[in-house]
Amino acid sequence: MNRTYFWRPTAALWHRDVVRFLRQRNRIVGALVTPLVFWILLGTGFSPSFRPSGSQELSYLAYFFPGTLVLIMLFTAIFSTISVIEDRREGFLQGVLVAPVSPGAIVLGKFLGGTTLAIGQAVLFCVLAPLAGISFPLPLLPPLFASFLLVGFSMTGLGFLVAWPMDSTQGFHAIMNVVLMPLWMISGALFPLPSGGSLIAWLGWMNPVTYGVAAIRQSLGSPSLPGVPSLGYSLLVTLGFCVVTYMASHALVTRRRKAL
Repeated sequence: MNRTYFWRPTAALWHRDVVRFLRQRNRIVGALVTPLVFWILLGTGFSPSFRPSGSQELSYLAYFFPGTLVLIMLFTAIFSTISVIEDRREGFLQGVLVAPVSPGAIVLGKFLGGTTLAIGQAVLFCVLAPLAGISFPLPLLPPLFASFLLVGFSMTGLGFLVAWPMDSTQGFHAIMNVVLMPLWMISGALFPLPSGGSLIAWLGWMNPVTYGVAAIRQSLGSPSLPGVPSLGYSLLVTLGFCVVTYMASHALVTRRRKAL
């Protein structure tokens, strides 16, 4: 593959999105502070009554920590993929589409930009892990980074798929709240998924975000809980979801380019 046609545009789009996000401090604060408030308020409020089966030593602050990390990545993906709508409004996106740039480079550049920001925000939040009694065993650091990478990539992919056909940031936020927040809430981030054949249980196991939460939970060395997927299986499902979001986004970009 021609390097000029793919990798240089990918790096340029990645760099542009990262710099643009970092210059907008309100988005950085919104992506980090809101989940932090959730973690503190819900963690301290539910801790006295949280008694998960199979692990009496796990506090709610510790249980909710992986879910908060995924929520941070979700918020970061929302804020970073808003640039798709803004770029279309400013005419930049049309210029990229008519340029001799591979559609895959456009998608990958946007995905990597959001993934980089999501991982950075998650790592920053990990500074608070000792407050929940969570340590980072050295053997688990590689799978933890892999979990961050895959979850950040998939969350950005979801944001991209929603943002690409949208024309207004208001509509984008509405769709994200209606779609992505429920996906997060039934992923086992807030409470363990119920066992058995209930509707919530089925929705949870069909939810790809569930496996991202489970991968981070297992990578943090949390006590084993009944029904939580294994680390390897969770990473595999999340990887598959990354591929699906990338391929779907590639198809959308290719269709828009042919229409110009």
